[in-house]
Amino acid sequence: MDIIDTPDATAPAGHYSQAVRANGFVFVSGQLGFLPPARPGERPQLAQGVAAQTEAALDSLAAILRAAGASMASVVNVTVYIPDIGLWNDVNRVYERRFGDHRPARAIVPTRALHYGALVEISAVAVAPRH
Repeated sequence: MDIIDTPDATAPAGHYSQAVRANGFVFVSGQLGFLPPARPGERPQLAQGVAAQTEAALDSLAAILRAAGASMASVVNVTVYIPDIGLWNDVNRVYERRFGDHRPARAIVPTRALHYGALVEISAVAVAPRH
């Protein structure tokens, strides 16, 4: 099992890893729509609005996958959490554009409030590159 950590994505704020590579897969922890911090050690801020947060969460997801030697094209499963199903159309527009023709399995999970007041959280599983 390999722990994946990259400075190109939001650092974990708790006892978890950005991702873990194991048994031929990369398991990426849920990514919120944080903008990169201005300085190392500075807590990042959420992007403004659900579309911008979706972009930022997918940017972090892509950066973590790159650090694992994978890509968005190797994603096999995505889980999207949203606190209001009324946000779905805006999230899905960004999601469709970013994934293009690639269509991994997906679940949309309406929740109560997300941590830090986020409007979207995205986790994924990808096929890991062979070592």
